[in-house]
This record gives sequence, C-alpha cells and structure tokens, in this order.
Amino acid sequence: MRFPGIRGFGVLAAALVTGGLFSAPAAVAAPAECPITDQMVAAGNYWVANGTNLDAIDWQNATFHVGNLALVRTTGQSNHKTLPWAQAANYQLPQDPKRPFFPDDQAAGEAYLDLYTYFHPEISLDSIRTRIRDEVASVQAGHKDYWNYVDALNMAMPSFARMSVIDHDPSYVDAMDQLFKSSEHKLFNEFTGLWYRDARFTGSGVFWSRGNGWALAALAKVLQALPATDPHRAEYLRVYKKMAFSLSLLQRRDGFWNSDLLNPFDHGGPESSGTAFFAYGIGWGVNAGILDAHRYRPVVDKAWTALSTKALQPSGLVGYVQGVGDRPATAKANDTAAYGVGAFLLAGQEVAKLQGCSAE
Repeated sequence: MRFPGIRGFGVLAAALVTGGLFSAPAAVAAPAECPITDQMVAAGNYWVANGTNLDAIDWQNATFHVGNLALVRTTGQSNHKTLPWAQAANYQLPQDPKRPFFPDDQAAGEAYLDLYTYFHPEISLDSIRTRIRDEVASVQAGHKDYWNYVDALNMAMPSFARMSVIDHDPSYVDAMDQLFKSSEHKLFNEFTGLWYRDARFTGSGVFWSRGNGWALAALAKVLQALPATDPHRAEYLRVYKKMAFSLSLLQRRDGFWNSDLLNPFDHGGPESSGTAFFAYGIGWGVNAGILDAHRYRPVVDKAWTALSTKALQPSGLVGYVQGVGDRPATAKANDTAAYGVGAFLLAGQEVAKLQGCSAE
C-alpha cells in the first residue's frame, strides 16, 4: 500500500485529534420551513435557461440530467428538459471505436435508467444493455483495466448494477466487481480512506475533492441498486463507510471541502462540485440508516448551508464549480458547469428527505 506524503499525514492526524473522531456533535433539528425545493428549482431553471452545450450526450450533461430528475422526484416540478434531451439521442450512448468501453461515454445511461425507472418504463434500454454485455464479455476475456481513473466509477458502475437487477443477470455485477477491484487496488488508499484520481497521483498525497465525490456518489448509487443479499455488497459498503468517516473529519469550517482534500493551503477557496457530491453521498447514508445520524447529519447540514448560501447565487447560478480537469484547482464565484448543478440537485434531494420536505 502506498501512503500520502507528510503533508497529508499531518492534516488527517490533526483532524483526528482536534475534530470529528471523538467529539459528539449535537443533533440538528429540522427547520420549520423548507426552502430546499425552491433552491433546487432555482438552480435547475437557471441552468436550462443559461447553460452551455446543452444538447451534447456527454458525461457533463448526463450528470446534470440525473440531478434534474432528482429535482422532479423531490419537488414534483419539471422543467421538461431531460426527456427531450434523451429522445433527441434516441436513448443511445456515444460511441468511440478506439475506446469502445470508455466510461465517460456510458454516463448518459444513468439518466436513461432514471427516466425508465421513475417516469417512462416504455423507453428502450437497448444501447445500455448492448454496451454492458459487450464489456462483460471483454472482462471475461481478461480485460479489467477500463476503470483506471476514479471518475469512471460514477460514469459506469451504477448502470452495471441497475441493469443487472433489471435483466436478472449476475454476470453484469460479476464483471462490475472485477472492474471495481482493479480500480480499488490501484487507486484506493486504505490509510486515508480516499481515492487517487489516477495512477499518476498514486503516492503523491494529492486527493482531489471531485474525484472522491465521484467515487462516493457511485458507491451510494450502487448500494441503492444491489439487493441486500448480493455477495459483492459488503466490500462496497466497507469502502463507502470508510470514505464517509474520513470525509467527515476533513470538512472545512465553512461547510465546504477543499479542492485538495488533505492540503487546505492548496487552492483554498470554496469548491462546490466535490462538496455537493459528498453531501449527496453522506446524506443518502443517513437517510438509509447506514450512517449514524447523530454523527453525520450535522456534516450534511453544514455542507448544504455552504452550498445554498454561498455557492447558490440569487440568480440561481450554482457557483464555485471547479472546471473540467483531473486535479485540484481554484474555483471562482461565477464558475459553473452542468455537472456542478447536477451534483447540487442530488445533494438537495437527500437534504430534503432529511428535513421531511421531499415529494418522494
């Protein structure tokens, strides 16, 4: 096992001593009013009116549309954008003959699956099914390194788990588990409970916030999808809980997480995409009874306060979203992106449930 640098040890050790490990945070009562749904609607409406490159069937828009459907499920209101987006693509996944199993090209499948599961059971899942079956065959032939960057877990893993349940085909989950374990072996640091972005960073002590957000979100989604009796579930739950514990220690005083999780001096301003994914992933665990509410509810509430009062602007713009990249970077107040809005909406879904004001 590789370990982070001295800097990373120092920050994590300080968190263990000074903050979360032994303290018992006070329970947070639900507020009398629930502005969360209005905040979600404002964020979704702003993006569909002002966002860029809205038609592309890429991972950025896929992440937004997964959040947008969470908005519909939570608030009962729709901006009527996700179904036309999926219809225009004929529910197809992007194809790259040079990289037929590139995880980013599978991200749209999760949005299609949400449409199918919650709203339109008549839509076709053939594109997702064909891609997964072909990838299963490739994995069975010995090719297990397709998920060689941490973002891949969110882009592909939830669709494998959900299609396995829909098709009653355990070979999907078996292949998913082999792909996950290959990634886990190379990128997951057991000491910190965090993921390196890819092999270039292994041993560096740099743990990227959004990269870890992708991983936590993926695990939360997979745990929702898999039956309780699935033999692979225990390891996903172990890693999920380990991540949640570490992240609870690393949250900043202002409710955000730093873009470089173990170095508060590296790009030390707010960053909302990683923070939103953490709020979603940990919030889901509290709602599901997997994480202790006394310990983790305040983490989620603090994160949502940061997201809804600083990242979300009066116009509905979700700011402080780090741009497309593969490592920590600074985000400014007006920096926004489809995936940041989608993450914000997913976080809102879980916070609304916590506060008892979700339409679900």
